[in-house]
Amino acid sequence: MNIKVVRGNPTPEELAAALAVVRVRAAAAAATPPGAPSPRDSWSDPARLAGRRVPQPGPTSWSRTYWPA
Repeated sequence: MNIKVVRGNPTPEELAAALAVVRVRAAAAAATPPGAPSPRDSWSDPARLAGRRVPQPGPTSWSRTYWPA
């Protein structure tokens, strides 16, 4: 792996930290088999948007549709 500093003059500590991040990311990418689904972030999970329970039909069910019990 060849890495070239294009701009700036990093200290040896900064360069070592940047290379450590690159190596860890490369190792993580190599550990997952190609075509494997990536882990889903909880923000993109559609189950997060679904309610925990559906209100039962009745004369006061409209008041329970928004506020959690």
